[in-house]
Amino acid sequence: MEQAGVKEQNSFRDKVATVDKNGKRLWVFPQQPEGKFYNLRGWVSLVYLLVFFTLPFVKVNGHPFFLVNILERKFILFGQIFWPQDFFIFGLGMVVFIVFVALFTVVFGRVFCGWMCPQTIFMEMVFRKIEYWIEGNAAHQKMLANGPWTEEKIVRKGAKWVAFWLVSFLIANTFLAYIIGVDELEQMVREPIVKHLGTLSSLMIFTTVFFFVYLWLREQVCTTICPYGRMQGVLLDRNTVVVAYDHKRGEERGKIHKNEVRTGGDCIDCMQCVKVCPTGIDIRNGTQLECINCTACIDACDKMMLAVGFDTGLIRYASENNIESKQPMRFTNRMKAYSAVMVILLGVLVWLLASRTDVDIALMRTPGQLFQEQTGGRISNLYNYKLLNKTFKEKEVTLSPENFKGEIALVGEHRMIIPKEGFVSGSMFIYVKDNDIVKRKTLLKIGVYESGKKIRTITTSFLGPFTSK
Repeated sequence: MEQAGVKEQNSFRDKVATVDKNGKRLWVFPQQPEGKFYNLRGWVSLVYLLVFFTLPFVKVNGHPFFLVNILERKFILFGQIFWPQDFFIFGLGMVVFIVFVALFTVVFGRVFCGWMCPQTIFMEMVFRKIEYWIEGNAAHQKMLANGPWTEEKIVRKGAKWVAFWLVSFLIANTFLAYIIGVDELEQMVREPIVKHLGTLSSLMIFTTVFFFVYLWLREQVCTTICPYGRMQGVLLDRNTVVVAYDHKRGEERGKIHKNEVRTGGDCIDCMQCVKVCPTGIDIRNGTQLECINCTACIDACDKMMLAVGFDTGLIRYASENNIESKQPMRFTNRMKAYSAVMVILLGVLVWLLASRTDVDIALMRTPGQLFQEQTGGRISNLYNYKLLNKTFKEKEVTLSPENFKGEIALVGEHRMIIPKEGFVSGSMFIYVKDNDIVKRKTLLKIGVYESGKKIRTITTSFLGPFTSK
């Protein structure tokens, strides 16, 4: 009997809270939260939205502050331009981000989901508020959804769909501005539609996707689609800080009655924590993958605790060990290991960014060409070069021998001038005294200088006679 009771108690883990036993979706109509955490999330979301919608318009010296131009393979981050040659930095940056997410999840659970995830912020702080404004509170929304298609329902539903579509269109345009730049987007708006039918079609598709996500998918993105929710199952442990129900204090739960001498726990079984949950779970069942740590249940529970004269914090940020042992959080070996890896990766990333040069150069011997013996006891090799300027300013560079005595002569050019955000290519000869060539292939080091300042050293091979002289 005891095992059967435990199994029944944990049966909630066998299903998703928003799907019934027949696989049919259970629509969630959460009450609008009220409280200090919801207000704080509102301020965080406001800053987030301001940054999101204004960042494409921010420019540095006439250039975007942030641009992810996938089509032209050009990326501008914080005013600095990056090209495909810098992709390894982005790769390492993604590794650092993944490790950071893992570390943060180990320590603080899904705080990112509740406070910074775009899906949550747009759903709860934008679209949900529009829904409350047009359709009313949770009870009115439920009555409207289950009722017949009256004139009121058609007007309210139609107004909500139009509002949702317009906001989705604004979001899609903002994302487009991040890709092509706000100037290019403004030009497309001014020009005839027929010149940009492809772009307009893509814009409509993404608008419809956003509209569908926030109108219909909603919490399903967090509970069944987002891989992060599944990943947290292997990252969380008993020391992870999550939104948790203090069962030690709350059980045995029961309704509160006037003038009664309460002998059970502090949980009055008001179900307010369930009614405000945007993913439809009961936090009192323990940590669940559907929980996004949005703190709505904390605000609802604290409000009820104050109303009945109990201490707040029955639902709060805490770890399982905190609740069981009533001890403060400790920094475990697992947390230390993640932190160490994070610090190392961050150090490498900072070093790569600091050592990144504004000019990239590729130099190689012209394929199929042997050495040439020149007058004056010199040997020459023909090389092809390509110079890339990663900045918004024109640059001029010079090449100078470092570990050999010789001469570098451009073919048909006198100066290496690289246009802004562009590249130049050409050919050049390297001349070396034949007495300095002692083997078939000699490693040459060449300094690259800009305005008299050395910016990097490149190496290449020099082909000489088969026998030394």
